[in-house]
Amino acid sequence: MKPIKLAGSPITYFVSRTEKAQWILFIHAAFVDHNMFKAQFEYFEKQYNILAIDIIGHGQSTDTQKGDTVDKMSKWIFDILKTENIDKVHIVGVSLGAVLAQDFANQYPHAVSSLACFGGYDINNFDPKLKNENSAKQKLMMLKALFSVKWFAKANKKISAYTSQAQDEFFAMNMRFSKKSFMFLATLNSMVNKHKTGQRNYPLLIGCGKFDIPMELEAVKAWKSSEPDCRVVIFENAGHCVNMDVPEEFNKTMEEFYRA
Repeated sequence: MKPIKLAGSPITYFVSRTEKAQWILFIHAAFVDHNMFKAQFEYFEKQYNILAIDIIGHGQSTDTQKGDTVDKMSKWIFDILKTENIDKVHIVGVSLGAVLAQDFANQYPHAVSSLACFGGYDINNFDPKLKNENSAKQKLMMLKALFSVKWFAKANKKISAYTSQAQDEFFAMNMRFSKKSFMFLATLNSMVNKHKTGQRNYPLLIGCGKFDIPMELEAVKAWKSSEPDCRVVIFENAGHCVNMDVPEEFNKTMEEFYRA
């Protein structure tokens, strides 16, 4: 997929079109780029139109201006939809991408066909205690990265993936992440507990890997409690970034979700 620069923004996005009418939007995790979904692109590109983005400060979205921050991602994504004449999208978000996917769905529910979040948490009903704990861990990881990107990448790959192949792929993408890009994530917590979850007019799928951090497993349980109609999947042989650890199982899960 060729990169396309969104006018008036730092965001680069990627499009693969087929004759099919439905679109899937993929939003990646922190410290990597859209390529973490390469197995999904290959699987779905003949059945769906594909839209992928590089989050601000990641991949090819690094041509930033003063005031550009991650909390503007939803508006930029909506601008992409308008530019490409896309009315609705199925959204798939992993980790940071799951947070951004929810924020977009909160602001533009009419543009959502379905929402699938993995390795994330319910940003509308996030326990303040868990929020503070999560924030502290994020700051510690960022300090490691500012000291040494390689040190950070070695530690982060074990948190972010379970299989050795996925860890190696994650490490390679982490090594390309610029230290200065950490500042663009500073406003991430401004999205948390900002909106109340209303009646969803689209299906919701949430999940994580069995070997993800304990906090993530607890977050999925809490989310299911607050939205009992959502579908939950726990991937047995995966860690945090489930789509990379078990791509075939992930793809089939998504396909079944779309056909339900």
